[in-house]
This record gives sequence, C-alpha cells and structure tokens, in this order.
Amino acid sequence: MKYIIVTNAYSKNKSQLLQAERIAEELNTLGADCKIIKNINLAKINKGKVIAIAADVCVYLDKDRAAARMMEKSGIKLINSADAIEMCDDKMLTHVALANNDIPMPNSVYAPLCYSVEARIDNKFLKEVETLGYPLVAKKCFGSLGAGVKLIRNFRELSDYENKNKLTAHFYQKFIGNGGEDIRVIVIGGKYVCSMKRTNCNDFRSNIELGGHGEKYEADAELIDLCEKTAKILMLDYCGIDVLTDCDGKHYICEVNSNAFFAEAERVCGINIAKKYSEYIISGKNA
Repeated sequence: MKYIIVTNAYSKNKSQLLQAERIAEELNTLGADCKIIKNINLAKINKGKVIAIAADVCVYLDKDRAAARMMEKSGIKLINSADAIEMCDDKMLTHVALANNDIPMPNSVYAPLCYSVEARIDNKFLKEVETLGYPLVAKKCFGSLGAGVKLIRNFRELSDYENKNKLTAHFYQKFIGNGGEDIRVIVIGGKYVCSMKRTNCNDFRSNIELGGHGEKYEADAELIDLCEKTAKILMLDYCGIDVLTDCDGKHYICEVNSNAFFAEAERVCGINIAKKYSEYIISGKNA
C-alpha cells in the first residue's frame, strides 16, 4: 500500500506542516510507505479520463475540492472523503447536514446569495437576523482559524456587515455563552479520543492561533455521545469538533473541522493523536 499526505502548496502555516510531519512519522513507524506531497499536479482530466498521482490511500489535509473529487474518481481512498471535506469546509452546509438529527446547534439565519454590487439589502431580512438577539455572530461560510467570524453588537453593525459582505456566502448565529471559550473534541473513526477547553481572554474567538490556550477537559458521557454522533452523521474519519456551552451548561455544536490541528490537544491531554490517527488509517476500517 502506498500512502500520501497532501498539504496545500502555498500554505506556510506551521501547525499544518507539523500536522503532516507528525502523521507521516507515525505512519512510517508503523511500516507504511508514506510521503508528504503538495497539492500540485495531483490529478487532471486527459482524453475524458481522470489521471491521478499513484497512491492507494491519501490523507487529505487540504480543501481543494476538485482535486479531491478527481483523486477519488481515480480510485484513491481519501481520508477524509471528498463529501466529508466539503460538508465541513462550508460552515453553513455543516449545520444543514446536522439538522433534523437532534443535534443542538446555535440558531442560524442564512444570508441569501447576492450577485449584484448595486443590490439593496432587504430590511425584512435584517429584522429576521435581529431575532437572534444581540450580540450575534456573523460567519463567512468559508474560512479557517477564526477568519471571517465577527461579533455584531447592534443594528448599525449588522447593516454595515451585510452590505460589505453581500457578495460573499455567509450566515448569522445566536451568540452562545460568554465568548472566548469552547471545547475542542477530537474524534477518530467515530470514537472519542480526547478533549480540551480552549480559552482566549483577548478575543471572543477561542482559536489557539488567535492567542487562545488549551487545558485538558474531562468530557462526560453526554458530550462524548454528541460528538461521536456528529462525526458519524458527517461521515468523518477524523475531526475536531468545537462545542459551545451556554450559561445552563447545555452544549451546542459550533463548527466541525475535518483537518483540525492537534498539536495543542496532544500537549495538554498527553495523548499521541497522530499515532491513534495513523493506526486507524493503517487498520483499513475506513475502507
């Protein structure tokens, strides 16, 4: 079996590079033939057929959807699958996929697609968004590491944001908790691995890359069941699930990351996540 780990060709994010290196290290320790490659010339369509790089299994750490689809069509097994990556890459599609499955999530209002710079925002839509209450959270459908997530405190900020971002896919959510705090849960093969509490005293976004810090969190059976169910609905082999907690202690699924960084979780939880992930990949249970 030939294994490859695909990373973005233009990313200089140290966490992503470290993630690929850690997984490759553990896979090779387990006896796998594994190499890290960039998402350049992964696949093409020639004479009506897909021609892809030679590999049996690909740990796909990028979000290039077309390449993922072509590689799968050529017969390469992707971990995570192209379907799962797409559902997690688009934050609103994540919530749509989880809806009607008894998964608690923040109330959300999707912004209608707009294709005209001259278009005027319908005030009725803004009034609907206001039913979420202030402050509320504005999110672009695509973005990582907290990018494209903004706290909206009043109607003026809401109107300004909608006018500036009307040509970009986005949505709005009810603000849960006190901000700057969440729980990151790691799930592999549909099974809970570990969790950490992330706290950022200087930003309502808890991301480690934005200055947040992690500490080990002991998840109870209810939270574990919720996250395992979430991962299975989204058909994820590996994921990091971000969970918000309200003032009454109720948990809400905020976001699901198909390529969640695990360095901080490994450090604070004392668990070799890369090894567990690699063992799962080698096991073939994802086939």
